[in-house]
Amino acid sequence: MAGIIGVMNARLPIMAGLSAETATVVRDPSWLAHRYDPAQDVVQFLPVSRTVHQKSTFITDEYLPKGLVPVVVPRALAKAEAPSEAPLHFVFHSAFCCSTLLARAFERPGWAMGLKEPVILNDIVGWRRRGGQGADMATVLDDVLTLLARPFEPGEAVIVKPSNIVNSLAAAILALRPNARAILLHAPLRTYLGSIARKGMDGRLWVRVLLQGLLDDKLVDFGFSPRDYLGLTDLQVAAIGWLAQQRLFGRLVAQFGPTRVATINSAMVTAEPAATMQGLAELFGLPLEAPALEEILSGPAFTRHSKHETSFAPEDRAQELADGNRLHAPEIEMVAHWAEVVAETMQVPMTLPAPLLSR
Repeated sequence: MAGIIGVMNARLPIMAGLSAETATVVRDPSWLAHRYDPAQDVVQFLPVSRTVHQKSTFITDEYLPKGLVPVVVPRALAKAEAPSEAPLHFVFHSAFCCSTLLARAFERPGWAMGLKEPVILNDIVGWRRRGGQGADMATVLDDVLTLLARPFEPGEAVIVKPSNIVNSLAAAILALRPNARAILLHAPLRTYLGSIARKGMDGRLWVRVLLQGLLDDKLVDFGFSPRDYLGLTDLQVAAIGWLAQQRLFGRLVAQFGPTRVATINSAMVTAEPAATMQGLAELFGLPLEAPALEEILSGPAFTRHSKHETSFAPEDRAQELADGNRLHAPEIEMVAHWAEVVAETMQVPMTLPAPLLSR
């Protein structure tokens, strides 16, 4: 789900020069690289333990504990003191498609840790949208990836699930990290539209904000003028956003190939959880024995709601979708048919290539 693109307005004290405290903060993975301020070219670190990572729906200010005291370090010093990188892989997604579930499933000490929507990547997107004045953006992104690839235990991989506003950086991220692999995750169109409709005004406003960002990122080109978008219904706007991200995912597969990038939809994740986790482990180069797989499938990622921490079985997910789709069925069906026509006309793949479960 798209997160906030903000600016670090507070001018906090900056560590000047290389100090023992600077080195300790940067080398310690329990200090999260949380924000980047291009105006000062500094990184803000927050103390976030593994337990807090596990308990937080996302590692954003809304979900992290209040009152955390940040430490601000010049980016160049942070990069210089960063430890060797862990294997780094990504869950890119188009929102409302079990992406948080997958990030939580990879939170397993000694094996992998999942980062759920680190805001520092959003900061780079916002910086680019504002014109990107200052340090070289590719260098900054490279340094930020280094700071995110600090595992809590040796031998762990780091699986980053960015906010979907970071999708515009996916090609750059994969180019900067040639050993990184990514799963491209989406919800089937009708499921996605149902998710938006169920969220009422919040969902309908959100898709318009998403479309504005996609337009800023130059990811929307379906033959409509800016004025045309004003005449679309909320669910049509949602469908345009879905199509834009679907087209982007198809291009990522074409650019990086199926050995580095695979695709899956949320329906397959919930219908085939064991095969999904086995496929992802193989994609990311992580060993996964049967006992560990069983522990993951019976753990909180697959048995509790990612946002509310309530018990949530596959049948609950199916019922939630059915209830929402039934209430809004006529609108969803009309918009889905319209989107399918747009997709056919503009050659957007409704079914993505490189499916994970047929590798």
